[in-house]
Amino acid sequence: MNELEKIISKLSNMMTQVEESSKEQFGLSELTLTQMNYLETINQLENPNITELATALKLTKPTVKVSIDKLIEREYVYKVQSDEDRRSSHLHLTEKGKKINQMHDFAHKQIAESVSKRLSKTEREILVVLLNRVLSNK
Repeated sequence: MNELEKIISKLSNMMTQVEESSKEQFGLSELTLTQMNYLETINQLENPNITELATALKLTKPTVKVSIDKLIEREYVYKVQSDEDRRSSHLHLTEKGKKINQMHDFAHKQIAESVSKRLSKTEREILVVLLNRVLSNK
């Protein structure tokens, strides 16, 4: 494993630990991190339909539908039929889902603060530029 792979692995482990710790802190052991990511993506996309969510998550529609059905059953998500296309429904977070998403955001904030406090302002700016480049589709 080269140095970059080691760093990415350590960073991934750190993020998972913070998210798992937040889950325990807020009593959310019933949800997986994947399900929390679904809630986060639904919120970011502002009430997508299944196709839009599947595209954003880079998953198949049947896979997403199974997961969404579980989130609906657990009352984290609900569907609203589209006004434009009656065959389609838009996904919305329930109040319970919104609270979970806020907790997930809190975990991300903790991670960002943990990284930021170890860097100078210039280093943080460089890191943001580099991460944006890595995450861009170019």
